[in-house]
Amino acid sequence: MTQTSADSARNTFRGGATAPYEDPSLPVAERVEDLLGRMTLEEKAGLLFQTIAVMGEDGKLIEDAAESPMGTPTVRDMVEARRMNHFNLMGGADPTQIAAWHNKVQEIALGTRLGIPVTISTDPRHHFTDNPGTAMLAGGFSQFPETCGLAAIGDEKLVRDFADIMRREYLAVGIRVALHPQIDLATEPRWARINATFGENAELTGRMVAAYIEGAQGGELGPDSVATMTKHFPGGGPQKDGTDPHFADGREQVYPGDNFAYHLEPFKKALAAGTSQMMPYYGMPVGTDLEEVAFGFNKGVITGLLREELGFDGIVCTDWGLISDAEIFGTAYPARAWGVEHLTEPERVQKVIEAGCDQFGGEACPDLVIALVRDGKVSEERIDVSVRRLLREKFVLGLFENPFVDVEAADAIVGTPESLELGLVAQARSVTLLKNGTDAPVLPLAQGTKVYVEGVDAELAAAYGTVVAAPEDADVAILRTRTPWDPANGPFEAFFHSGSLAFGEAELARILELCGKVPTVVDIYLERPAVIPEIAEASAALVANYGAADGPLLDVLFGRRTPEGRLPFQLPRSMADVEAQRSDVPSDGTDAVYEFGHGLSY
Repeated sequence: MTQTSADSARNTFRGGATAPYEDPSLPVAERVEDLLGRMTLEEKAGLLFQTIAVMGEDGKLIEDAAESPMGTPTVRDMVEARRMNHFNLMGGADPTQIAAWHNKVQEIALGTRLGIPVTISTDPRHHFTDNPGTAMLAGGFSQFPETCGLAAIGDEKLVRDFADIMRREYLAVGIRVALHPQIDLATEPRWARINATFGENAELTGRMVAAYIEGAQGGELGPDSVATMTKHFPGGGPQKDGTDPHFADGREQVYPGDNFAYHLEPFKKALAAGTSQMMPYYGMPVGTDLEEVAFGFNKGVITGLLREELGFDGIVCTDWGLISDAEIFGTAYPARAWGVEHLTEPERVQKVIEAGCDQFGGEACPDLVIALVRDGKVSEERIDVSVRRLLREKFVLGLFENPFVDVEAADAIVGTPESLELGLVAQARSVTLLKNGTDAPVLPLAQGTKVYVEGVDAELAAAYGTVVAAPEDADVAILRTRTPWDPANGPFEAFFHSGSLAFGEAELARILELCGKVPTVVDIYLERPAVIPEIAEASAALVANYGAADGPLLDVLFGRRTPEGRLPFQLPRSMADVEAQRSDVPSDGTDAVYEFGHGLSY
């Protein structure tokens, strides 16, 4: 089904009748009130939930919940029986298949009593991370460095252009809400989610997020926009010991430097840029004046700070899974109800609503809201406040007028040669040259240099230099590695790289041995800051990347492109120094190997 057939398709599904809420000539506020007045409590409650939807093979709908790898109900069940119409798409790499799946979902929605179209959201899809809890590998979408890499470049126009490409590619497949940007400040070096931030500096992050939102939403939210759900309010970076609050041992967020206000600064820039939505994080603040409950339950944070003090009247959606226990990859995980674990599920729902949130992420239990209203514990008028916000966005995005996308056009729009090239250029630009020889520059390498490579595609490297089989035969070795992490205790935890930032004894010895045999260019993928004093000393040259394919890296090493990156965070000298740092304070190391902002060029 094509975009141009949207109106006729809607008329077919709606029996040709046009209610006032379906009339695009009327003001949005009038349409919202008309539709709200027609909704049952069950339909209102369904609007308050957004959870994962898994696409079947080849863009097919999964019709049996037992076939879902995440154990979620089918989309049909959630739309028809639970009256839900917001979904976070998990999986799907082929643009045409996503577009086809999206249209099938919209057909189900248009067949319901009021025909409220579905809003599809997604975690980031344009980078290198592949973690079902946080981001999807780019697949058929244009691939850029992680947002840390965009921050390393520091070019607001590039960020705006990137977000515009993201917007066009999302629109082509029917995705209308970005569950990003993530603008937490990376002040705790051990935290597993640093690579998706813009680094540790509030001023830099503020500039980047303003450009990002402008590229995604445009001057104002409208039919050509992708709404941004900026996260994680009021800043999820200062995690105690760097553990992540997806898991119970990471539930505490701490402010030993009394630096809460610093983490709030980028969110003020996001609000000024007009972000449509906000997501609070899982963490619970410890040692502050705030109630020690997770931010999604925290009325002082959502109503007091975000709504009243900062004046935000957009949609607030919780992070995923605050209410119900879940099974992920066959392992049981408790609800992330940190600080309110003792409450029942209905009591948790009530506390989230009373905190000022509009929508429950990762949940599919509207029956709990219905029961709270019928028991007199939550007023229907309070539910209407959130329903108005959610309906308004659907109208503003033009979903009622154009619920479908052009499946045939999706493949031509997503991953164009121009956007793919811009992504490759951005990967190269983000490469950060930390060290370039001791007495004389090692880089750039001359074409044809005899190179020994590890972690680099040898066939590709042969287009730049003469690849040899042993380091003893090389003029230079090129070694690609990444920030270390500790082994995880569970299948879901394995996707979150946390723990020590220092190389293990055996791996460090191996790297240093190579550096001793031949001048070695070491490239480190900094998904978190790494502890590398010995490598910095022993390497002939040292570069960092934040998501870069072999080609863009080799372009830099052989001088076809110039490295422009500057470190978006400090690189500590030891784990003892990391452990002594205050989790909420940027650049808090006492003797860093490289400081925030460091970067050389040719």
